[in-house]
Amino acid sequence: MMKTLQRNLYALLCLLFISINVSARHAASDEINIKAGKASLKGKIASANQADPSGITINLMVPHPISGEYAKYEATADKYGQFSIDVDVEITETLIALTTSINPEHALVVKLASGGTTNLKLSYGLDNGLNVLTVDPAMDENDMRYGFGAMNKMLVQSPRAPEPLYDKTAAYFLDYADKILEERLASLRNDNRLSPGMKGVFERDFRMFMYMTHVFDYDGEMLLNYRNVTRDENNTPVLTKIDRSYFQFLKNFDLDNSMYLQCFTFLDFQKDLLQNETLALPAIGDMSVSAWIKSVKTILADQLGFDKGQYYDILAANAYARQLTEKVEPLTARQKEHISAYWKGNDIGKILLRKNEKVVEVAKAKTPVVVNDVSKVPVDEVMEAITAKYKGKVVFVDLWATWCAPCIDAMQQFRATKDELRGQDVAFVYLTNGSSPKKQWEDKIQGIGSEHYYLTAAQWAYVMEKFDFEAIPSYLLFDKQGKLINQFTGFPGSENVGAQIKNLL
Repeated sequence: MMKTLQRNLYALLCLLFISINVSARHAASDEINIKAGKASLKGKIASANQADPSGITINLMVPHPISGEYAKYEATADKYGQFSIDVDVEITETLIALTTSINPEHALVVKLASGGTTNLKLSYGLDNGLNVLTVDPAMDENDMRYGFGAMNKMLVQSPRAPEPLYDKTAAYFLDYADKILEERLASLRNDNRLSPGMKGVFERDFRMFMYMTHVFDYDGEMLLNYRNVTRDENNTPVLTKIDRSYFQFLKNFDLDNSMYLQCFTFLDFQKDLLQNETLALPAIGDMSVSAWIKSVKTILADQLGFDKGQYYDILAANAYARQLTEKVEPLTARQKEHISAYWKGNDIGKILLRKNEKVVEVAKAKTPVVVNDVSKVPVDEVMEAITAKYKGKVVFVDLWATWCAPCIDAMQQFRATKDELRGQDVAFVYLTNGSSPKKQWEDKIQGIGSEHYYLTAAQWAYVMEKFDFEAIPSYLLFDKQGKLINQFTGFPGSENVGAQIKNLL
């Protein structure tokens, strides 16, 4: 349940989503092209509650579908309310999420054109509601204002009463999942505020989100269904064994459609595909790009319904991106040779090499990974066993999961501060559990460094209950004597956490 709630929350915080006829091809004029570029956002912001607008922040979340990350940017208004920011983009027209410090709960959909400038005017009333919204080049105002609301409505729609699925065939489950999806999409299709084009974006994105969250991991979803239906937390049902043919449903997605590049969920959808244990796609490593694509086609072509097209190039780029963004591991000399030879300086190659330059700098701050095993420690002693290892040190404990986007975002924000504290008497400790697939966890911690623990289900439940945590990311801060000084859920910012740790050194 926590996994589903966290993914839903992330979708709400990120925004936007996808297409009316999933299998329909788009005319050439509707295509989105890959382009390594920059875009500018300029504007003016005002609030009836702030005579002096200086210090108001404008936050952007920009999806990078090739390098596989959600880039975060922040602009600060001056005393006239004016702001300006340049961002990296990877496609010709990027849909981004924009929030402000005035009303951070209300995200707007804004379109940025590669090489272009978007001008925005925002004016907030006494209730912090957005009274004035103008944009140039023009964009449908309702799309900008209400896209997120339409997505929220689908996500929070009351679920059906639990129906036994764990004892049915995989085909029955896929049919059931599609019916649930259609029920939820009805509210989007009936929303008269949004343009047909934006409904198309949101529908495709929501379809990916639902399948990625509930269908990709068949065993995990069936076990959850068993628990919900039977209330049996101790036994495990005998489930239908699936193979690669289970993923035949991917044919319905038409993934070679370039419009997917505008979808927020596309990045995570691709990561899940690359890491799925049933599909077992090979790591790209030092293979040539053409050899890797050839091997992947033998696995995926039947499931996708096509064996040619740009999609395979994008998937190969995303395979490199996993190394860059997940492991924070720069490209090897051979990998750079393969990228240059295959893409011959085109935009995919430029994007990967641009990203690699940034990773080279970030990787300098990485610390060694230490994996600790406490699986045999009694549940009521696990925290004491963990903190005891770091006697004489301040201990900062991070409860997280591989699927928890806010957790990962917080770690990225904290990198610079963590590097500042390197060599001092502080231990950074990361706890997760079985909701993080072991292979994904092993890959991801390479980019995190420090001390890691993979708790049993019982240990995790005990820790969450002991400290009254209901969600992640959650944190514990112990002083050098092992005394708990603070605990909190949600990352309060690098400056805040850094100050708390420094006060204990």
